[in-house]
Amino acid sequence: MEFSLFNILDILGTAAFAISGALSAMNRRLDLFGIFIIAFVTAIGGGTLRDVLIGNTPVTWMENTLYIYLISVVTMLAILFRNYLNHLKKSLFLFDTIGLGVFTITGVEIGIRNELDPIISIALGGMTGAFGGVIRDILCNEIPVIFRKEEIYATACLVGGLIFVIMHDQDINTDVTYLVTSLTVIILRLLAVKYHITLPDFYPEKEQK
Repeated sequence: MEFSLFNILDILGTAAFAISGALSAMNRRLDLFGIFIIAFVTAIGGGTLRDVLIGNTPVTWMENTLYIYLISVVTMLAILFRNYLNHLKKSLFLFDTIGLGVFTITGVEIGIRNELDPIISIALGGMTGAFGGVIRDILCNEIPVIFRKEEIYATACLVGGLIFVIMHDQDINTDVTYLVTSLTVIILRLLAVKYHITLPDFYPEKEQK
């Protein structure tokens, strides 16, 4: 496997989402098997859906077993050091945000490499970044973060994806584009949570109660 910045970021995103899934499973007090399952689907769910939709089969993690070993190792580390990961909710949010930012750029990049329309590439970025978390939340019997009105999640992916496409069209250095885009998604979500920034609410006040 060539260790380009793209591949390094893909590995980082996989590890971050695996830890996010493991922490979410431990927060729900699942058994060891459940923790590993949630970690795996969180880490590979979005990328698998993306690969299937564009016809890239066998999907990435089936062709390169490094991802299976990586997810297994980081999940075990998350279990072993769970007592050091104080405030599971904050740790879960941090790793989920890192995974979201990194996987967004990998999804958009793969769309561009396959010569897809920019809009489709941006959608693939959002799908790659967000859908592992959707599967995780559904399996943990929670409303997926992407659907919660108090969270900016997929919107951050779409903004990051748009910036990626613009920078790519301007022939800006690829590595710079990767870093700027992933940091944009991460910072947008951090700021949205810190300052309680949400999308407009269209429900009448009486219905909210």
